[in-house]
Amino acid sequence: MVTIAILIGSESDRHIAERTAKVLDNSGIDYDIQVISAHRNPLELDEYIIRSNACVFIAIAGLSAALPGVIASRTKKPVIGVPVSSKLGGLDALLSIVQMPKGVPVACVGIDNGENAAHLALRIIGKN
Repeated sequence: MVTIAILIGSESDRHIAERTAKVLDNSGIDYDIQVISAHRNPLELDEYIIRSNACVFIAIAGLSAALPGVIASRTKKPVIGVPVSSKLGGLDALLSIVQMPKGVPVACVGIDNGENAAHLALRIIGKN
């Protein structure tokens, strides 16, 4: 069983995933890190979401930042979005993540702040 799933759309975001994982390591919570793009691998992403027994999804995304919203549209489990600074200093990703349509909620932490995403996930599962 994986308690928290960390998804990144590309390897370029792995450094943020690793900082996120470090917080979870310090808490002794199991997690899984996957590189699955919402754009390049939509079927693989769907399959992962359906098969995952994670309690919370952390989606780290830059540029179009579609990953958190796509995940939230396919699960009723909590999704936390982490915008990545790339173009426009990450403001584009931040705005993409926080502007989800009604019924597709995504929590959003600060730009490049995977650590806070981990802390929020721990609170959601009652471990922090």
